[in-house]
Amino acid sequence: MEKITLEVQGMSCGHCVKAVEGSVGALEGVKEVKVHLSESLVDIEYNIEKVSLDTIKETIDDQGYDVIKERAHA
Repeated sequence: MEKITLEVQGMSCGHCVKAVEGSVGALEGVKEVKVHLSESLVDIEYNIEKVSLDTIKETIDDQGYDVIKERAHA
């Protein structure tokens, strides 16, 4: 499993949290999604063999939010 934190711009409320967590969490291969609204961060744990980071980013983009940068975990 891979872990990554994405900095996502445009999230401002509980609806935003549900939109991101719900859409990304529904992807096959995503184990966990946690939005930290006050920091504009999204922690994601996923299986790189089942879903690509690009697919995850596109899913967030499709919800109307912008992925600014990624922070890999060691």
